[in-house]
Amino acid sequence: MTLTLTASPLRLVAIPRLAAGGRWRVEAMRSLSEPCLLWFTKGQGRITISGVTRGYTAHNAVFIPAGVMHAFEAGAQVFGSAVFFGRKSSVVLPKTPLHLRIRDVHPQQEINVLLDSLSRELESDIPAHDRATEAYAGLIGVWLERQARKADVIEAPRPDATRRLVARYTALLERNFRTGMGVSDFAAALGVTSTHLTRCCNTACGRPASALLQDRRIFEARKLLAETRMPVGKIAEQLGFNSPAYFTRAFQPLTGKSPSAFRRAG
Repeated sequence: MTLTLTASPLRLVAIPRLAAGGRWRVEAMRSLSEPCLLWFTKGQGRITISGVTRGYTAHNAVFIPAGVMHAFEAGAQVFGSAVFFGRKSSVVLPKTPLHLRIRDVHPQQEINVLLDSLSRELESDIPAHDRATEAYAGLIGVWLERQARKADVIEAPRPDATRRLVARYTALLERNFRTGMGVSDFAAALGVTSTHLTRCCNTACGRPASALLQDRRIFEARKLLAETRMPVGKIAEQLGFNSPAYFTRAFQPLTGKSPSAFRRAG
């Protein structure tokens, strides 16, 4: 069974609300089918993008293109906004991930004003509010482009062979996590041993290759259980599990519930 993706709307969500349906929605490895901008105004934590982990603090802007695996900590003291641009957005946005430290007060104020204005238009039903939301989204794209040229780009550690391999692994994983491939299969496709791949993942993000794979599959399973009526057996099949029983054995240790109980809990 193949899910058909419809165009998703432009959305603005407070970062604390992202985890309201379960912290797994932000802390488990996943990718989105739309680009996203995270603007942190308070707090600190860690964010993992393409298998590389680094810290974030207040006044950090993180842009994540569609299809890029990521996860971040969202503790009780972390505040800010997330802009989801939609699957068919016409806004001009970067092609690669960005992590920016915005030191100057003026651009901090600019993005806060733009986000406040976007929020008002999204909640409005006055004439032309749809065009206004697109205009503000475009201005956010302009702000991001300008800041990428002059702000402090928080670089990932030097892209040595280890981190290049992990980036290749996460990209390959994203394309193939539904196929039932295991870590040894991914390692073989990348021309390395599974031991070497796991060692590199531990170095880059503090987690083994198997955990990244399982996180991605279980995130997708939770999403399908929460947001669709697809039967549990069909979800197991679509995500490459050999049987519903094996799916349950993989799902329950990470969630504390069986797939059916997770769905019932809503």
